[in-house]
Amino acid sequence: MSEPNRNPDSYYERHIFFCLNQRDNGQDCCAAHGAQQAFEHCKARVKQLGLAGPGQVRVNKAGCLDRCAGGPIAVVYPEAVWYSFFDQADIDEIVESHLRDGQVVERLLTPPTVGR
Repeated sequence: MSEPNRNPDSYYERHIFFCLNQRDNGQDCCAAHGAQQAFEHCKARVKQLGLAGPGQVRVNKAGCLDRCAGGPIAVVYPEAVWYSFFDQADIDEIVESHLRDGQVVERLLTPPTVGR
């Protein structure tokens, strides 16, 4: 893990949340765009790389993050970096570049004006 960004008071170095919200009223949502599969792939990849656990990385489900127009959406803390992703290769790049190496994946950033 990248020690320069390490906050000694934080239980995890980085925490990624995946919106898995499902809307039944026909409105667009992250669940309709493969968010569950992306979450599961990320969790498996983080474990495979030995990045999971206290002092390292936590992968979590989230309800609506209110940025549906950019979905599927994930956000990494403590940096508060929002990502829109499309496939497993994107998730792999987020895991390896950002979660492991501390480098933001610029091409996958959700534009700051994208909301619901």
